[in-house]
Amino acid sequence: MSPQRPDAAFSRRAVLGWGSAGLALGAAAAGGAVAAARGGWEDSSPFDDGAVPFHGPHQAGIATAVQDRLHFAAFDVMTDDRAELIRMLRNWTRAAEQMTAGDMVGDGAYGGMPEAPPDDTGEALGLPSSRLTLTIGFGPSLFDQRFGLAARRPDALVDLPKFPGDSLDAARSNGDLCIQACADDPQVAVHAIRNLARIGFGTVAVRWSQLGFGKTSSTTPDAQTPRNLFGFKDGTRNVSGTDTAALDRHVWADGRDGAGWMAGGSYLVARRIRMNIETWDRTSLQEQEDIFGRDKREGAPVGKAREHDEPFLEAMKPDSHVRLSHPDSNHGASILRRGYSFTDGTDGLGRLEAGLFFLAYQRDPRTGFIPVQRSLARADSLNEYIQHVGSALFAVPPGVRDTDDWWGRALFT
Repeated sequence: MSPQRPDAAFSRRAVLGWGSAGLALGAAAAGGAVAAARGGWEDSSPFDDGAVPFHGPHQAGIATAVQDRLHFAAFDVMTDDRAELIRMLRNWTRAAEQMTAGDMVGDGAYGGMPEAPPDDTGEALGLPSSRLTLTIGFGPSLFDQRFGLAARRPDALVDLPKFPGDSLDAARSNGDLCIQACADDPQVAVHAIRNLARIGFGTVAVRWSQLGFGKTSSTTPDAQTPRNLFGFKDGTRNVSGTDTAALDRHVWADGRDGAGWMAGGSYLVARRIRMNIETWDRTSLQEQEDIFGRDKREGAPVGKAREHDEPFLEAMKPDSHVRLSHPDSNHGASILRRGYSFTDGTDGLGRLEAGLFFLAYQRDPRTGFIPVQRSLARADSLNEYIQHVGSALFAVPPGVRDTDDWWGRALFT
């Protein structure tokens, strides 16, 4: 990432004394103009190291070709001041425009006033944008009495039910806001979350965060299907990022769904799923394949030769994962998955703390994730090897249209 150019519309010296929030807003203006020049975003090649355009009718990071790395963070809002929260969302938007364009935040990481902290933390200096996308979501708890939003909570933004087998950690669940940072370089993704947390300090606080590697789903069907930590291909039937009809039907919210401000947005379910890999690694290959309903080498469904052959569900065991999660078993329910693997040290008992950070976008979780997960939680033979330990649901607003727009503007105005 390159430092901000000297012709920025507002320098740090001009706004020093506004406080950190005002400083980030003013100094970021030129970066927004750079992003605006790129127009609406399109699904980019998984091998393209260029910038993914920030502006458009939908937020990038949903149908965008899935990047290699993730840093996800949920935040609690610490203020009751609506104007302060709006000011931070504006500042975040301007900073996101700059970072996704490959620029530093504000006046950059060096060369400014020695008496003041730099506008950017600097660890991404010299790095390209690495297809960084930043995607924001609003949790159910934001729609309380603090900001006058209770009447604007979408019907689809429900409190997720407790599913059989859940062992949810409250410290790793929920949140007023979330930011999903995806990039092909982990340092670029971490830099983005770090700088947004810095800008929001005092207004928001990080509730929990998750690093992810090894994407477990793809929105580009022509690319090789990635594998999860159990060694099986994941997301073979995922919604394609270029299938406009499928996206409109299953992913993008419509104004007719009941919340006009969500038109063009989506709903994100985030689940931290612990995988008991030591137990799995001692399970026979035949049992592993029976559990998934696909062969491990090719990913072909039972009785078929190739991964993308149409599965014959009746040939699978009744409790196989593919059979229970297939749209034909769930009245056509489909979700767009963008999950990542994780390893977070040890659980203290000599086992790896490892698993899947499951991310799923859908038009309405009441007809998407919830019925599918109910089916899986009730009977999936995979449940012997996994446990859901974190959970959250967020309303993901539509994209930022131009440099006058900002994250959540339709909700707050």
